Formats: sequence, C-alpha cells, structure tokens
Amino acid sequence: MPASTSSSRKYLRTALACLFWLLVWQCLAWWVGLNLLLPGPITVGRTLIDLLGTAGFRAAASFSLLGIAIGFLAGVIAGSLLAWLTWTSPLMDALFSPLLRLVRTAPVASFIILALLWLTSRTVPMVIAALMVAPILWSSTKTALEETDQSLLEMAKAYRFSRWSTFRLIYLPQILPQWTAAAATAMGLAWKSGIAAEVIARPNPAIGTNLYRARLLLNTEELFAWTVLVILLSFLLERLFVRLMARLGRRYTA
Repeated sequence: MPASTSSSRKYLRTALACLFWLLVWQCLAWWVGLNLLLPGPITVGRTLIDLLGTAGFRAAASFSLLGIAIGFLAGVIAGSLLAWLTWTSPLMDALFSPLLRLVRTAPVASFIILALLWLTSRTVPMVIAALMVAPILWSSTKTALEETDQSLLEMAKAYRFSRWSTFRLIYLPQILPQWTAAAATAMGLAWKSGIAAEVIARPNPAIGTNLYRARLLLNTEELFAWTVLVILLSFLLERLFVRLMARLGRRYTA
C-alpha cells in the first residue's frame, strides 16, 4: 500500500472519530438543554471565533505562548545538560538524580503554590514549565547515552574520530529519536502545567487567567472556548516541534 494512501486513510479515520465525538457532545448538550451546564460545540465554536478577533485574545495568547516557550526551552537545555553531567560523573549523578526524581514525582500544584511565595505571578508559569520539562529530558537523554552502542564508540576511537565527529555520527543518531520523543511529551506537559500555573497565579494577560475569569463569571461558553484553544495550541505546537526536529535530525546526522 502506498504511503500516501495509508496516510490519507489515517487522517480520514481521525477526522471521522473527531466528528463522532463532536456529535456525541452536541447530543449531550441538546439533552441537557442548558448552556450554563454544557454548551454545544457549535455554540463553543462561535464563541471561540469571536474571541479570536479580540485584542485581549491576542495579548493573552502571546503572553502564554512566549512565557511557556521560554520555560520549555530552559527545561530542555537544563535537562539535557544534567543528563550529560550525571552520565559522565558519578558525583553529579549522586547529587542531582534524587532531586530530579523528586521534582518529577511531586504534584504540580505544590510547586505552583511554593513558587508564588518567591516569584511574581508573571514568572511562575515559565518556571513551572521548566521544572516539569527538565526531569523528563534528563531521564530520557541519560538513558539514551547509557544505551549507546559501545562497539561504535570503539570504532570511532580506533579511527581517531574527533569529538565533534563522534558526537554527530554516533551519539546524535542514538540519542535523537528518544530525545525528540521525550521533548514532544515534555512540550505537552509544559503547556498544560504552564496554563495550570496561570489559573492559580493569574498573571494578566494570560490564557489561564481568562479561564479562571470565565469560570468565576459562570461564562461556560467562554470557558469551553478557552479550553478548546488550549487543546488546539498544544496539538499544533507538538506537531510543529516533531516536524522541526525530524528536519534537523536529517540535516545533522546525514
């Protein structure tokens, strides 16, 4: 079966599944009969379209995207560097591994509340995003480094590869698939935890702040619209990131 046909069928199945659940949602909304409790997808879609044209939406989306992106990048860099340090140094491993495991297992809400004691509401989302990302990148990158094929490293040593050539030709192809998968997962987690931090910290403007206000004012249509926006942005960012990393991987491992 050609790859294009298989891909088309996959997209068709996904579209049909989405359509099915939208119909279920709409039927439930008709059955409830009260937008305050459950607005239908058509009502939410209209509200979302109305939001897209407002200056408040652009300000909130820009603030949230920029802040969480900074936190994500900081977490990726910190997690990758810590993976290299803990892989190369038993002392660094003994120092940082317990801390990173603690951060990975602790509740996100606890970190948000603690961060509010020391940081401004505008910086809390990016710090929380970085904290959620770093342990994931650390764990996956360290595991990939430990599983690097030793025979390839011995070959590189025998042929006197430079450090850069060894990294580009041996380490990078071994690490990149697992690193990319971990980073894509971490991006979704960074986005969700960052929005959760905004709901609690309520910086202005921010998507999370608008979610909180919509709930406070019992504006259920707007609450659903902002939630749909969060889901769509999370999906789009993850897809763009995976495609970008695939392109960079082909470039630097060729």
